[in-house]
Amino acid sequence: MTTFTIDSENNITAFGTPEEAAATTPTPFDTFASQKELAELAAAWPPERLVEIWNSLAGVVAVESFKNAKTAVRRIWGRIQRLGETAKPKTAAAKPKADKKAKGGAQAAKAAPAKGKATKMTTAAKNAPKAKRAANPQQIASTREGSKTAQVVAMLQRKNGATLHEIMEKMGWQKHTVRGFMAGAMKKAGYTVESFKPDSGERTYRIG
Repeated sequence: MTTFTIDSENNITAFGTPEEAAATTPTPFDTFASQKELAELAAAWPPERLVEIWNSLAGVVAVESFKNAKTAVRRIWGRIQRLGETAKPKTAAAKPKADKKAKGGAQAAKAAPAKGKATKMTTAAKNAPKAKRAANPQQIASTREGSKTAQVVAMLQRKNGATLHEIMEKMGWQKHTVRGFMAGAMKKAGYTVESFKPDSGERTYRIG
């Protein structure tokens, strides 16, 4: 299923799988795979952000406002479907070639043939790496004090770790953002994050 990500600068990128999205996208970011999930995210956004997102998409007629959030979500979702089409894995045997990611606006993660060119409308995002290297101790030690990663690490290093809702409340994030952060930024920083559900039944994260 095509997974879309949107970051704090309103860049939307389409990926063939959730795993590719988590492995290649800078965090924090939100993910959605349907119009309903986009609507759930948009419910927490100011109207101005929906206008900014729409106006940042390639080839659209800029607007100053939308009648309501539902209309904005419907139009944005319809517009980014072409990104979803280009993000679908190709059936050809040729190995994919990663192209550079465009700055700003909407982008698509596209597995292109070896000699293929990026489309004019959007360039392709880098494909997810096939294998991850072992954690680099220097990388872990260099986590900047006071950064989002450092704050989350401190919570996860507690004896009982931290629940999903504790992280959401502390960082002001949504569920999608927390999950993406654990799958992306934490692993890139070299941390092994354990995810489990204790007797309380609430999703909990802890550094193993």
